[in-house]
Amino acid sequence: MQNRRDFLRNAGAFALGGLTLPHFSQATDILGITAPKPIGIQLFTLFRPMNEDPKGTLEKVAAVGYKEIESAFSTRGGYYGYKPKEFKALVEDLGMTWRAHHAGGAPFRRPQAPPPAGNQPAGAAAPGAAAPGAAAPANTNQQRPANMPPMLNLRDNYQQLIDEAAEAGLSYLVCASTPVGTLEEINKSIEVFQKTGEAAKKAGIGFAYHNHATEFDGVESAGGKTPYELILSQTDKDLVKMELDLAWATKAGKDPVELFKQQPGRFPLWHVKDIKQDLKTITEVGTGVVDFKRIFAAADIAGMKYFFVEQDMAPQPVENITTSYQNLRKVVA
Repeated sequence: MQNRRDFLRNAGAFALGGLTLPHFSQATDILGITAPKPIGIQLFTLFRPMNEDPKGTLEKVAAVGYKEIESAFSTRGGYYGYKPKEFKALVEDLGMTWRAHHAGGAPFRRPQAPPPAGNQPAGAAAPGAAAPGAAAPANTNQQRPANMPPMLNLRDNYQQLIDEAAEAGLSYLVCASTPVGTLEEINKSIEVFQKTGEAAKKAGIGFAYHNHATEFDGVESAGGKTPYELILSQTDKDLVKMELDLAWATKAGKDPVELFKQQPGRFPLWHVKDIKQDLKTITEVGTGVVDFKRIFAAADIAGMKYFFVEQDMAPQPVENITTSYQNLRKVVA
């Protein structure tokens, strides 16, 4: 299963009911009955069908019952081949709301292909590859195939991305992933996040960072500190929020509820994702080990506003998102 971080790294090589929880309810009707927040979906879950037939795929998403959308990179360019206002209209015509969009923080370094067997002496670097311990060359758009649109990133295109998010009326622009393997990369990411957060605030939208498991790994050049703790401690909590991916946090051995308690109110967005007992296999919501009822019970502490089901590039997309929706509805209905 390819997660977003792997996808962005690889694409960069080319492109560049159950429990009632009124405390996170969104509205109260005339009888005083609280209505739960609508269930959203991150469209990376349906990466291939969204690029093949965006309108037809969104119709299926709406038919399942999803009401809110978080978009991601598209091989069609733009927003699945649409301009911001066009995609917004398409989503709204189907009875859904487009809430957020994912963009890369900075291009990942280009993976180096191994040399043909027998052509290199032992320990030698591949032609064009960095020597052991040295930095690999960064990606550029010149390295992408002709049919792949440029992959916009916050480092180079933050203002364009913010302007388009504002044009679409989005609530949040989200950094999907960014290199954080060294202290230098972490510091550059923090600089980009601060800059983006400031510009987003001026445009009237929020900015957040989405984690994978690697952000919870200690970085040697950072004295063993993790990218996650450095990002949290060195960015303005009012400008840089977090979109906590529940499965990747669980894989990293982190308790989402404890993370909420450490930074209350800083987690307005969640990725509702499940993972199997092996802590490797992403699966449908409710079929893995993530304790969603306990996590949703802490929604107030987190400051949660929107949540999106995600199953990275789901193998049977419509069936998978239907299972996730039905299981999650038992938690939030």
